[in-house]
Amino acid sequence: MKKILTLILVSALGGIMTLSAYKFFIEEESEALITTSSEPTLSYFPTSHKAVASYGTLNVPDFTEAANDAVHTVVHVKNTTISRAPMTLQDLFMGRNTERAQVGTGSGVIISPDGYIITNNHVINGAQKLSITLNDNRIYDAELIGTDEKTDIALLKIDASTDLAFATFGDSDQAKVGEWVLAVGNPFNLTSTVTAGIISAKSRDLSGTQAQSFIQTDAAVNPGNSGGALVNTRGELIGINTAITSQTGSYIGYSFAVPSNIARKVVEDIMEFGNVQKGILGVRGGELNSKSAETFEVNTTQGFYVSDVEENSGAEKAGVKKGDIIKKIDNINISKFSDLSGYLSTKRPNDVVNLTLIRNGDEKVIPVTLSKTEIMTVDFLNMQLRNIPNDLKKSANINNGVVVVKNENYALYKNLGINRGYIITEINDQKINSVDDIIKLKQKHGDNLEKNLRKLSIINSSGQKESFIFK
Repeated sequence: MKKILTLILVSALGGIMTLSAYKFFIEEESEALITTSSEPTLSYFPTSHKAVASYGTLNVPDFTEAANDAVHTVVHVKNTTISRAPMTLQDLFMGRNTERAQVGTGSGVIISPDGYIITNNHVINGAQKLSITLNDNRIYDAELIGTDEKTDIALLKIDASTDLAFATFGDSDQAKVGEWVLAVGNPFNLTSTVTAGIISAKSRDLSGTQAQSFIQTDAAVNPGNSGGALVNTRGELIGINTAITSQTGSYIGYSFAVPSNIARKVVEDIMEFGNVQKGILGVRGGELNSKSAETFEVNTTQGFYVSDVEENSGAEKAGVKKGDIIKKIDNINISKFSDLSGYLSTKRPNDVVNLTLIRNGDEKVIPVTLSKTEIMTVDFLNMQLRNIPNDLKKSANINNGVVVVKNENYALYKNLGINRGYIITEINDQKINSVDDIIKLKQKHGDNLEKNLRKLSIINSSGQKESFIFK
């Protein structure tokens, strides 16, 4: 028994001595090595080591009030067109009618208590009958007040027995990328549908002609949403949903809306003047980037470079010169042409805008009074063409066309007699409404436009219509 106790005591003492030796000689040395190390920690990029806040503490926006307000102002638009199929012998013998009613659907937004409704032009285009269904299922026939094909905006009117809930316009210029928005409409005939997203970009041009200035959003928009509302979290109308980009025809992540400032100006013009009043600066040029900056020999890659100034335009009268770089118009920064064209779409002739521009390295602010579109010119086949003044259209009963103000094309003058005062109404059987159509043709065909010219329709100085076919 004594031997066992002795053995246990010796073992315990041995363990204590071993642990003490480890603590004193080995562990102390390890700690010293760690604390005295001067080896640097390599870091190639700035890095934040702040802890991420818990998801439960994030402020999530509340869309319920904005959605509730918006759904009562968005309506279902039904467009009925009558199509006629070719009549067969069987139809003739059976006495069958080949006319068929086709119904298209879309959305619209009530913008006044007395029943004015804004929608897209493509929603109601070609309609023989328009029907409006409100959110409370009341149905009314609608009257078409006016349209603007360029901005794809149309104005309708219904006569309701009571005042209607209506949307309040917001300031789309103040909308910011990353801001939450709601898209409200009737996709696939699913009425009063609300989807949420953010503003992905502003001043988007889908046409390639630099004539558009859409708000881009990732809120889900599908066929049937066209003409519906894009609203902010306060329920204010900041856009009219108009288009999607898709290879399938359905939503894949991007949708586009006409900014509310443009839409509001268009419908106000339609109500007051019967058509859209367009104010222009009277400058020609292009947006800057690395390539164009090198071509123009300037040291900035953002802004609008003025390559020419229209004669008798507001820009010329204000002193804008070739070589100026427009950096800002009023409070809108100009980084691409659609920024400039989008803002000008909210203005009328005789409105005054302040241009902030760079000239010879110095910044200047110049007030410019906008001109009417009649002063706009475009070069085409060595001719200078201009929009027809509205008073001339009325007095001469001319519906469309552009007028020749200068002709330096000797062949056209000698062989066809085309001279100053002639009006070009069609090119290759395509109706020409304004110089914008000429610009589109030039962008489409480029240097091959003259080779692709097959037919030219004109009105001569005597008011007679002629057509010339080129082989």
